[in-house]
Amino acid sequence: MSKEFKEDFLAHYGTPRHSGRYPWGSGKNPQRSSGFLQRVDYYRANGVSDTEIARQEGMSTTEFRKRLSIAKNEERRSDFAMAQRLKDKGMSNVAIGKRMGRNESYVRTLLKTGVEEKLNRLQVTTDILKDSVDDNKYIDVGVGVNRHMNVSDTVLKNAVKQLVDSGEYETVEINVPQTSNPHQYTNVKVLVKAGTPKSEIYDNMDHVRMPVEYVRDDGDGDKRVKINPPVNIDGHRVMVRYAEEGGTEKDGVMELRPGVKDLNLGNSRYAQVRIGLQGFQDEYHPDLDNNKYYLKGMAVYGTEEDFAKVPEGVDIIFNSNRKHERLVKDIFKEQKSDPTNPFGAEITRQNYYKDDKGEDVQGAVNIVSEEGKWGDWKKSLASQMLSKQPVELARKQLNLAKAESDEELETIMSLTNPVLKKQMLLQFADGCDSDAVELKAAALPRQASHVILPLPSIKPTEIYAPNYEDGEEVVLIRYPHGGRFEIPRLKVNNKNKEGIEVLGKNPVDAVGINAKTAEQLSGADFDGDTVLVIPTRGVKIRNQAPLEELKDFDAKAVYGHYNEEVWKQAEKSGEAPPYRLMTKKMKGKEMGSVTNLITDMTLLGADDHEIARAVRHSMVVIDAEKHKLDFDQSYIDNGIAQLKEKYQGGARKGAATLISKSTSEERVVNRERAKKNGGIDPETGEIVWEEKPRYYEKTLYKGTPRETTRMEVEKPIKSTKMYEVKDAYALSSGHDMENVYADYANHMKALGNKARKASLSVEDPVWNRGATTLAYKDAIQSLDEKLDTALKNAPLERQAQMIARQKVKTKLDANPEYKDDPDQMKKIRNIALREGREISGAGKKQIVLSDREWEAIQAGAISKTKQEQIFRNCDQDKLKERAMPHSDSGITPATANRIRAMLDSGWTTNELADKFGVSTSTISSIKKGGE
Repeated sequence: MSKEFKEDFLAHYGTPRHSGRYPWGSGKNPQRSSGFLQRVDYYRANGVSDTEIARQEGMSTTEFRKRLSIAKNEERRSDFAMAQRLKDKGMSNVAIGKRMGRNESYVRTLLKTGVEEKLNRLQVTTDILKDSVDDNKYIDVGVGVNRHMNVSDTVLKNAVKQLVDSGEYETVEINVPQTSNPHQYTNVKVLVKAGTPKSEIYDNMDHVRMPVEYVRDDGDGDKRVKINPPVNIDGHRVMVRYAEEGGTEKDGVMELRPGVKDLNLGNSRYAQVRIGLQGFQDEYHPDLDNNKYYLKGMAVYGTEEDFAKVPEGVDIIFNSNRKHERLVKDIFKEQKSDPTNPFGAEITRQNYYKDDKGEDVQGAVNIVSEEGKWGDWKKSLASQMLSKQPVELARKQLNLAKAESDEELETIMSLTNPVLKKQMLLQFADGCDSDAVELKAAALPRQASHVILPLPSIKPTEIYAPNYEDGEEVVLIRYPHGGRFEIPRLKVNNKNKEGIEVLGKNPVDAVGINAKTAEQLSGADFDGDTVLVIPTRGVKIRNQAPLEELKDFDAKAVYGHYNEEVWKQAEKSGEAPPYRLMTKKMKGKEMGSVTNLITDMTLLGADDHEIARAVRHSMVVIDAEKHKLDFDQSYIDNGIAQLKEKYQGGARKGAATLISKSTSEERVVNRERAKKNGGIDPETGEIVWEEKPRYYEKTLYKGTPRETTRMEVEKPIKSTKMYEVKDAYALSSGHDMENVYADYANHMKALGNKARKASLSVEDPVWNRGATTLAYKDAIQSLDEKLDTALKNAPLERQAQMIARQKVKTKLDANPEYKDDPDQMKKIRNIALREGREISGAGKKQIVLSDREWEAIQAGAISKTKQEQIFRNCDQDKLKERAMPHSDSGITPATANRIRAMLDSGWTTNELADKFGVSTSTISSIKKGGE
């Protein structure tokens, strides 16, 4: 559409619900209540695309969609209100339609049950935000807040937009340094009353909060609710199904009695939950009314058959693989003294129900994750799994990964903007260096991550997986992955009645398996563990039967000799305890050591007996800290020193093959990239480093009596072996699988060097000042404003980081024992950082370029430095798409090579046609050698 078209178009706005003095809808051709909608109708009727309409309206397509959604919601809400009033007066749908200027079917649809609730969600969200600002002044509405409010990102953005359009509110963006990296910053978007000085927000960053309410729909409309302290239920409502009674079959799962109001899961059929427990008593344990525990695991609704067998008053069946003589604290978890986080996990939603008076009452279910939150289409295969498969399969998937990278480099090389091209070449090069170290291969067709749930009725050779075809074969992978003996090969059975009853016919991201299948998955349980599901059609994945020497091995039973009284007595008398206990710090190192050993042994041809010894030790190590196991005795019993001697060259040696060496630590002299040519060798594209040694003072003790001296010692920095070698084959012991990975690593290193070298030949753009700059004055001003907004994020993220650091310090002062617990520290830092970001409003806002702004950039109206700043703050995928030259087919030589690699990897012609948006004949032509 031309510019003149817009200028020649005149729409009659009138007043709300009127056209002049007559109600809208009273004429032959009814008008829309919104002038904006009226213009959109007119544009579309004349064949104008939405993208062009957005440009004509002076907004981005994203803003256009938001405004259109808001306007339609307003119109439908208004329509509903009028239709309901007329219906209450006794008018028929036909009469209502004539009165409103609408047909009868529209009125019928409008009045259907549930329409009002759907239209109400935006208003409820808007009301929450409005009241939150009125109460707390500074409200974070940045990325992720919608998840806490239980609404879509679009609903939250439209609610914010509605408040801003009212003129009474505005959004302000601030930036704060990150807690974990002081040199990185986070942006926070804060909703405030219009006219609030930005300086005031900075002065009160510790008061910035997320909305304390979220939107809940239990079937009778949207409601506003808060995340509150948990409600503890009476322990007499819980029955433990112990190992002797079949609890092992569903270990980690709690079955809820259907229809119990305070235990409903809302719209989900399964969820990972925490339920507070006040006291507990059964025939094996005394009453513990004075202690607070909690149930941790996956929750599903039990069957009528299940609850017909339990005592009256029991509403939860908690399945455990523990025997009945175990202490309650071994079966349940003890609530922490921290009132802000008694479960040690982040709660995303709580359930509510109606009491006898119709009032909302908080239930007992605290949801950590639920249906729809686990599904994740994996884009890669880890080397710890693929390196234990046939060499040919690894070669295919690594070749596909290479083809994808080749295609990406070709795409970048075709970019038309020199500044963007250079920037993306350097980013791509850094990514190639990382890929060479991580050794991740391309994903197999349709592989996806699912949470596992138990189905005792399904055969150990079957799986209930409605996301896959009934009758097809799949394999399951769980990490950490020990070997082929941990890979179950299963047939999809979507007719299993228990699966349908428990998970439904269309579970979004769950599969049902037998407990024996879970045992094969390196001891997986059902408290939220996930597996990678891979269909085997066209894919040759090898597995083997579980190792006999691992069957029925219970690490806790064999090496769990800990007795608290014995340790206390040893400590009191000054004697050494019976054995060394593992700490959190030791666990990571010990687990990494045995995992590398298993990888090396597998590649170097160890027999099943030797593999079983190493795997048994790994099973002890992984639980040693939690259950106080004697891992040193396991090291001796399983002959780990001898295995390391045989397969790694010594009892104190480490990684011996390229697969395990790749990420192994390598210490190098502190350095920085050379300034000349940006630290790039113009001949090879390799990075040129300049050493900058660092030193620290170290205290040495010598002599008798001991004298102390201090001397300067060089302080190296940590790198990896693969990053430091030029030729990956230098890390290989010569095994065929290692050579396949070495070839991949060298290819990625070469691609990175090629991209860096190419970046040096990209010429800087010409800055056309004067007439060109003047011609694009409007676009330059718009870009300056967007860039200014984006750059203001840095202080916000900085403030969030400072707030987070203070919160971590406060938490550690109150709980010093957390300092030696890496897992707990990680949780504390994550929660503190999230809260800090909520307070500061951190959340980077990416720049979306309009056609006019891109035209100004391409015309040379923007300087190189400013272009670099703009591009760094843009969505990179959208930016790349805009900058790429467009071809008719869209299939470049590199893309054709990638398609061939995907065909070789097991993708079908139809799947690839859908993925690349071309015909099956095009894919077939490429398969035969065409472009």
